[in-house]
Amino acid sequence: MIRAVIFDVGETLVRDDRHWAAWADWLNTPRHTVSALVGAVVAQGRDNADALRLIRPGIDVAAEYAARDAAGHGEVLDETDLYDDVRPALSELRDLGLRVVVAGNQTARAGELLRALNLPADLVVTSGEWGVAKPAPEFFRKAVEAAQAAPAETLYVGDHPSNDVTPAAAAGLRTAHLRRGPWGKLWADSPEVTEVADWRISTLADLPSLLAM
Repeated sequence: MIRAVIFDVGETLVRDDRHWAAWADWLNTPRHTVSALVGAVVAQGRDNADALRLIRPGIDVAAEYAARDAAGHGEVLDETDLYDDVRPALSELRDLGLRVVVAGNQTARAGELLRALNLPADLVVTSGEWGVAKPAPEFFRKAVEAAQAAPAETLYVGDHPSNDVTPAAAAGLRTAHLRRGPWGKLWADSPEVTEVADWRISTLADLPSLLAM
């Protein structure tokens, strides 16, 4: 029985379009080039940020984040960045009596912006606020604490096999792979998904009926 559901953020709840467009503009690079490079590193199983390192070798991503913010080009998140199924699905899960947590690899600033959206969630927190990021076991230890349920009674939902499904399962959580975004679609049939994930879904709207059983 599932008592709590934890959601990844990027390409699970939030579209990454604005994120990469902002980086393209900041680095004075065509948006198509950035999108193509993100696709290339995803296909190679590399970190998304490697796309930025291909554009500007040696880039200090954290320092560039700070420079963008100082220049008035910091992170922005609003209602238009959410996928359409987010609010209905999270609301239905809470109506079922489940604890809903949002916890993904995002900056502390992103955590503030997400909380400002007043999502139907009991807790919204990011790796930047925790000081540890997926796929580190410590991230999932903190996630279980935030869920306030046993690992086997906690479901982690995400699009990234290596960052979401595999480490969450290794921590004893149940997992749902979401076929959404570059990682979710490209690696949907990988062994990390087909042999590890408890559920495979194409929309968050599938979750309430699955968990109500």
